Amino acid sequence: MTATKIRLTQFAHGGGCACKIPPGELEAVLAGLIGAGVTDPAGELIVGLDDGDDAAVVRIEHGVAVVATADFFTPVVDDPYDWGRIAAANALSDVYAMGGRPVVAVNLLGWPRDVLPLELAAEVLRGGRDVCGSAGCHLAGGHSVDDPEPKYGMAVTGIADPQQLLRNDAGVAGTPLSLTKPLGIGVLNSRHKATGEIFPNAVDSMTTLNAAAATAAVAAGVRCATDITGFGLLGHLMKLVRASGVSAVLDAAAIPYLDGARKALAGGYVSGGTRRNLDWVRPHLAASVDEDELLLLADAQTSGGLLVAGEVPGAPVIGELLPRGEHLITVR
Repeated sequence: MTATKIRLTQFAHGGGCACKIPPGELEAVLAGLIGAGVTDPAGELIVGLDDGDDAAVVRIEHGVAVVATADFFTPVVDDPYDWGRIAAANALSDVYAMGGRPVVAVNLLGWPRDVLPLELAAEVLRGGRDVCGSAGCHLAGGHSVDDPEPKYGMAVTGIADPQQLLRNDAGVAGTPLSLTKPLGIGVLNSRHKATGEIFPNAVDSMTTLNAAAATAAVAAGVRCATDITGFGLLGHLMKLVRASGVSAVLDAAAIPYLDGARKALAGGYVSGGTRRNLDWVRPHLAASVDEDELLLLADAQTSGGLLVAGEVPGAPVIGELLPRGEHLITVR
């Protein structure tokens, strides 16, 4: 088996952020950890587990906030270098989604060393290194284990101004919602896993850093945002409106999709993670669109864009935050 013929996606039960533990199950697991006391902390925890935000934030000396996150997943594409790039962009995104700047990252690698060549692992790591380099983020070491499934990602530490954080609990009724990347990554990745077809537009989207979008949001005075990953647009929006005590309305016609996404949906390339996302949101959802549209809105993204409560230059406005109503989300 030569490296050129190896399809990495065939060595994993799922792909990318679609492999996340479903949001409802995850919240049940984490419930007992919220509010735990800390003896003599080195800084003030200002964003923690309470609202499931994108990263933890601790205020330390001299008005600096430290942003910390970790993210890893199974292969979402077959090319090892591209997978490394995607995983790195996805991990860095959590820092950008808080309005921060990544400073240093460490690798997290699980590898079936008796099954897959280590040369492929080296390509994965090279992809991660190159994206960190383009982000101005140091990549310094990491941790690896012998794992039945290949997994890769990073733990990332960044810095932010604690007065300019982007949080998922700071949404205000009357604020427009903007989306900085098109949806459809999940269904295209599912088609790639099933057929081997390559979708360069999906790879380009997943490897595009959210740095510029975050910088523009902070400069515009935005204080509420989240990134769209494994829980889909609907799932991440529900976490945002629930944390902020508001509701939201989405204009389905205004939401952009990658070319080929609707064709992939029509072909049935929908992950189990996407269906679980929709099941989780459905009790809190009012919709006048069909089931296929809802599946695209719940599509599990990998390294998706930012959902911003505010306007960002170049990003379409796809809805609005409203006062808390009977339904958390309305789609029309």
